Amino acid sequence: MHTELRRTPAPRNTPACPPTDGPPQGHVLAVGTPGPRRERLTRTLESTGYAVTHAAPGEVGRSVQQTPPDAIVALDGHGGVEQAVAVVQEIRTAPQGHVLPLVMVTADREPAGVARLLRSGADDCLPEAADPVELSARIAAKLHRVPVPVDRLARDPRTGLYSAPHFRDELDRELRRPGSRPGRRDGVLAVVAVAEADALEERFGARVRREVAERLAGVAERLGDGSGRLGRDEEGRLLVLMPGVDEETARQALREFATAVASTRFVVADENVRLTPAVGWLPLTDTDGLRADRVVGQAADAVAEALRHRDLRPVRYEPWMRAAAPRRRARKVVRPLLLALSPLLALLIGVGVPFALYEQAYAVLGWDIASAVYWVVVAGLVLSASLILLECLFSLDAPTRPAAPAQPYPPASAVIAAYLPNEAATIVDTVESFLRLDYPGDLEIVLAYNTPHPLPVEDTLRAIARRDRRLVLLPVAGSTSKAQNINAAVTRVRGEFVGIFDADHHPAPDAFRHAWDWLSHGYDVVQGHCVIRNGDSSWVARQVAAEFEAIYAVSHPGRTRLYGFGIFGGSNGFWRTDMLARIRMHGSMLTEDIDSTLRALREGARIATDRTLISRELAPTRLKPLWNQRSRWAQGWLQVSLRHLWQALRHPNFTPRQKTGLVVLLGWREIQPWLSLQILPILLHSALRAGGADRIDWATPACLLAFGFTLSAGLVQTAFAGRLALPELRRRRGWFWRHALISTVFYTHFKNIVARQSHLKELLGDRRWRVTPRAAAAAKAVNGR
Repeated sequence: MHTELRRTPAPRNTPACPPTDGPPQGHVLAVGTPGPRRERLTRTLESTGYAVTHAAPGEVGRSVQQTPPDAIVALDGHGGVEQAVAVVQEIRTAPQGHVLPLVMVTADREPAGVARLLRSGADDCLPEAADPVELSARIAAKLHRVPVPVDRLARDPRTGLYSAPHFRDELDRELRRPGSRPGRRDGVLAVVAVAEADALEERFGARVRREVAERLAGVAERLGDGSGRLGRDEEGRLLVLMPGVDEETARQALREFATAVASTRFVVADENVRLTPAVGWLPLTDTDGLRADRVVGQAADAVAEALRHRDLRPVRYEPWMRAAAPRRRARKVVRPLLLALSPLLALLIGVGVPFALYEQAYAVLGWDIASAVYWVVVAGLVLSASLILLECLFSLDAPTRPAAPAQPYPPASAVIAAYLPNEAATIVDTVESFLRLDYPGDLEIVLAYNTPHPLPVEDTLRAIARRDRRLVLLPVAGSTSKAQNINAAVTRVRGEFVGIFDADHHPAPDAFRHAWDWLSHGYDVVQGHCVIRNGDSSWVARQVAAEFEAIYAVSHPGRTRLYGFGIFGGSNGFWRTDMLARIRMHGSMLTEDIDSTLRALREGARIATDRTLISRELAPTRLKPLWNQRSRWAQGWLQVSLRHLWQALRHPNFTPRQKTGLVVLLGWREIQPWLSLQILPILLHSALRAGGADRIDWATPACLLAFGFTLSAGLVQTAFAGRLALPELRRRRGWFWRHALISTVFYTHFKNIVARQSHLKELLGDRRWRVTPRAAAAAKAVNGR
């Protein structure tokens, strides 16, 4: 039962309320559903000297426009706080209602409900049992000291943020300053949005955008030097004007700001949340003749691009980002032609050019440089073989997993990144396998996926999610990469650590327990052992199954111990959530996993490798998908090398031992495919100088020893892989024998060809992501499982 506004008897000779026979104190709009409660409120207001008009919920905008009141008093409805919040939002949405004093009268005595109403936009809130004199006094106080919304002030007195109109005035003044002069730098404008803003507004109301902007401004003030100006636009985005700053300084400052925001847990609307800042910016030197509105709009276009990636990198505005001017994708004739001829181009660069150089040096200068290069090539091949053998030896004594966790099992999250049209045949089996995991703590499974059109399998997934609340479906609209799916998920997950998986992975039941054994002992990332589960499907799948044992059972553990750091391999890797939220994945990188590894290591992260941490996945079953997959990997490694090697060698966080490992992984691996090809022009040159291939002394001891040693490295690595493989694969000895033979005769050369062609693709700017198909038939061929 609702409590009536009560009248308290006044002392003798003291009026209970202001006189009502004079002019009214003001015009009050009483908002509420017609009925006894609104009638009682009306009598109370009239008895205290106010003229009253009425409006039902849903009619406020029209009533305010027709007869603007001096103040609004609104009742909560029978729906309680939720309906009252809706009334507040309706009032504040109306243009005139944005600035009118608003007092809520509610039957809800709970402080949380009152707090929600005030956060939603109410200026005051009284219980329905309040004394009419108090109600009248509160209305009078609002009328005598009218509340002014922050965006109507030049600057928020609490946060110092400029309102949108005043910020644009400041920007216009900056744009009208004289052009560049010697010693003067022109400055930068940035706009910052938050990827989670829509979801937060849906949960907490429109005012949450203002709260988020204030949190962002707090971080900017903490990092800034005080010379910048901060504002908030109508959509709640943070506006940043950085006068007198050059582009590179601004870019670095904005990058540090974005990382700081992503690294912080904010209290927004009484909840602890992670935020993903999306930063768009442009230099003011590019704004000649433009007004502030246009400049802010261009930065906002860059924000839209940053929101697609969610990778914390500030995005500079480019003309193609305009909403009215979609990105031009005109096909050029030259690039496709060069790509089609890339195998011949690789031979021309790797064989023809060196051969011509050797011949000209010998003919013109009398220098036989081919002989010197020959010994360089031999030394390089011996070095490559030696490194492989060292990895094998160090893999035998790789660090073992801690016997028990150092801390209790915390909540954990699994993120499955999927491109649904490609995974439709396997995704249900994958989800079901995750729901069977054995983890003592709370475990949520987040399926972060993108799809260009609805698919029937989504209905099946929704049914599973209704049946088991641990499954969270997260469609990522506009995503074009695995990195974007992971970035969208990392702010939503509840776990203290996150396991990242591709959509064909079936982790071992104990995977999350064993991952925490490492993470609880001070590691930030742990990479597990990926095992092929469809090796019976084809000879290609069998080859990859044996190769994966050489990679995950031998090379990764061996390199980790040899060089002092591990590598995140893209799937079956476990991150501390705070670290992943700070590092993110960069979708522009074809191997976003290796890129994230280098950025994490640069921050001092500890990455472990555990070959007993098992997850089973599908291998390509045909040669063309394998080519596309390995081509992407090779080109991605090249991108990482170009971006990170030189920076890492100068970075103080890397030890000399680690820098040596980085030179091998990022430098030598890019040189070796071209170096091995040099034997062809050397032999051609030598045969031409000797008068024929039959006149070359092929039995040179040094040559034979180098050839035998180089050949043995692959055989030894395969033997180690067979010895360290899982028991289910160790029994497949024929797979490893065939792998050794095929690798020696064909597969090693296949990978070198792929590597060389990927270099040319990167040079030509072809960075398309070709998806590896997951066939339904392949999903069922699972090595007897």
